[in-house]
Amino acid sequence: MQTWILFALLTVVSWGLYGVLLHSGQSSMGDPENGRYKAFFWVGIAYFLIAVLAPAGMLLAAKASWSMPGKAIGLSLVAGAVGAVGAFGVLLAFGAKGHPAAVMSIIFAGAPIVNAVVAMSLHPPAGGWGKLDWRFLLGIVLAATGGLMVSLFKPAPAAPQKPPAIEQSQPPNKPG
Repeated sequence: MQTWILFALLTVVSWGLYGVLLHSGQSSMGDPENGRYKAFFWVGIAYFLIAVLAPAGMLLAAKASWSMPGKAIGLSLVAGAVGAVGAFGVLLAFGAKGHPAAVMSIIFAGAPIVNAVVAMSLHPPAGGWGKLDWRFLLGIVLAATGGLMVSLFKPAPAAPQKPPAIEQSQPPNKPG
């Protein structure tokens, strides 16, 4: 297996867990009004630790040049901003009573479609849009349909279990 596939699968697992954990964190804040903002604050702390300190340490350890083109910095900042806006959108969807399974299904079905359209707009396919392979177009339709179906037909959660009744023990009989 090629290394890039392992890294892609790492992202699939991480982002697959993201929505469930973020919703749980938001719900566990005990603050229905501001819990999502508190959860997002901690997401930001995690981003700082992983996305700022770790690469800075790696660059320092590699004695890499800190010279970076302005365009690359700008594009990277915009990428970070749209990522953060997307993460915030997830929290706002949860706050508007969106169920994690439905919210994340729409996101993970829709994002590849947006990615494909934007990538093809920036780097048009050979022969133009009219020469797109029908299987590619079918994949776009299937992604959209899959996201919709998972959102509409997600299984209902099991009813909460009632705790078992605690039997009251009788005091032992005293002889007498």
